[in-house]
Amino acid sequence: MPSTRRQAPAGQHRFPRTAPAELCHPYLDEWACWQRAARYAETTATVRARTVDRFARESSVSPVTATHDDLVGWFADHSDLSRSSSALYFDHLNSWFGWLIRMDYRTDNPMRKLMKPSRTIGEPRPCSDGDLIRLLSVQMHRRTRVMVLLAALAGLRVSEVARVKGEDIDAGRRVIWVVGKGSTRKSIPLHPALLAAAQEMPRAGWWFPGRYERAGACMQACSVSHVIGRAMRRAGVPGTPHALRHWFGSTLLADGADLRTVQELLRHSSVATTQIYTRVPDDRRQEAVALLDPWARAREELMRNH
Repeated sequence: MPSTRRQAPAGQHRFPRTAPAELCHPYLDEWACWQRAARYAETTATVRARTVDRFARESSVSPVTATHDDLVGWFADHSDLSRSSSALYFDHLNSWFGWLIRMDYRTDNPMRKLMKPSRTIGEPRPCSDGDLIRLLSVQMHRRTRVMVLLAALAGLRVSEVARVKGEDIDAGRRVIWVVGKGSTRKSIPLHPALLAAAQEMPRAGWWFPGRYERAGACMQACSVSHVIGRAMRRAGVPGTPHALRHWFGSTLLADGADLRTVQELLRHSSVATTQIYTRVPDDRRQEAVALLDPWARAREELMRNH
């Protein structure tokens, strides 16, 4: 079915999909620099810019002069996206146009009349104990195994795994220091298996350095995700690398840790977010339902009257 998207008004800056990013998006680098100055996390700045770039290239329109119709058409063309992903892209693009207005690069926000997709809260999807054992049993590169251990035994996100340095390990206190979302720096107790693995990793510098064009920098988060995901597929373990973080949170809860402790270890600002990551075991749910007693109050009342 042909697209019903209206053409941009005369003078709209359009560009071929193969045009270099620096020619298409003259303000993206400036926006990234502005976010760093405002102390936004590097991952936040990178992912936001990637969304703007994707929108611009797929719509063949300059992100600086894009119209309401361009945005409506782009979101309509991506009806396969989940509500959560759509809401995230909405936030990224809204931040971009808000910044353009702040900097006087445009006077209107084409996102103003769009309705933000509501986020869905799904059940957590941790890998099972058996899957994790199977994953750790397959032959893999030492660095890949350390990535898996960081995700499963410290609950690190792939972006946080990518940025681990030798200096982040405090063997004396048995903790690892992690800079997470919002550039917050927190410590996480080191599992004995991770403490042992740390002895074979560099004492200083990146544990997972980039290669070739990223010499001197750490690996990208997507590269870490690819490495772990490939090991999971080879082991026949379903799901994504994030399932290892889900396993971390769910297993802590199942083993008796209270929700507040799990929140601290997952480094969530809200308990509501922690609840998304942690699954209450089926046997505990069944036990809770089995203990329901609609006659309990009636018996108590009867005993008080006698």
